[in-house]
Amino acid sequence: MIKRILLGGFLLLWCMAAVTAHAGYPRPVSMSILSRWPESEVIGETRAHVLGGGETLMEVARRAGVGYQGIVQANPGVDPWRPGTGREIVIPRTAIVPKESGLGITINLPELRLYHIWKDNGRYRVRVYPIGIGRDGWNTPEGLFEVRNMIEEPTWQVPLAIRQENLELPEYVGPGHDNPLGLFWIGLSVGRIGLHGTNKPFGVGRRVSHGCIRLYNEDIRDLFARVSIETPVRVIYQPVKIAPKGERLFIEVHPDDLGRLDLTLDALQQWPDLTAWQGYISTHAIEKALREARGLPVPIGIQEERRR
Repeated sequence: MIKRILLGGFLLLWCMAAVTAHAGYPRPVSMSILSRWPESEVIGETRAHVLGGGETLMEVARRAGVGYQGIVQANPGVDPWRPGTGREIVIPRTAIVPKESGLGITINLPELRLYHIWKDNGRYRVRVYPIGIGRDGWNTPEGLFEVRNMIEEPTWQVPLAIRQENLELPEYVGPGHDNPLGLFWIGLSVGRIGLHGTNKPFGVGRRVSHGCIRLYNEDIRDLFARVSIETPVRVIYQPVKIAPKGERLFIEVHPDDLGRLDLTLDALQQWPDLTAWQGYISTHAIEKALREARGLPVPIGIQEERRR
């Protein structure tokens, strides 16, 4: 069933669907094609879900294949642990592909998402996965790297610094479902950092790791089959993304946890994405998006002829 919602003069489509886990999104081929690549664009679809008895946002996020922070940001004012039976919430499965994305893997730290872009029969396609990243003091490094090694059923050699935090940890943890690396490891060309599965899926969509990038186990299995040694990996920091879709201009805002950007209206209005837009822009919509930082693409502009 399609539910139409009129928001700020713009018509958005929301899909009412059962919440089931999938490996990455968008799944339909037609929705995964990048028509503007290498420019940014809006992909995916936002879904609505009616909560059943006893459901928490963390459980819904896990089954829907989205991250914890993403679902919390998308539903401001909703108690993550007692959201309320019968309440309709948003499943954030739409996004703006970040600038600087290239073929291979792009990880945008503020939004806790990984983008895999590949070429398929002359067309560029994308698949998005939620991730967990390094916590304070163990920040996931930024930069341009590549895949150096790939291991199925890895053994975890526990770093000394981590064993010093938890003296009960052994020096090695063998393969299996109790291994914090999960069943797949994709090592990067930077220190001991890699992409891997997890035995604690509720850490996906949160800043809880020691620098590595965690994925749901079905996601890392899917990604493992799609990449190879020397696949480029970009780790970037873009809390704000702007892109057009049809006659409308969208903005997607995430918390600037590192305080790197001037996210005032005056500063944002100088961005090339806005100064180059040939049409109407709502400063009220921009201010609201910056204030709420819901992590969803929201409309802020429309081409002039569409207003007539």
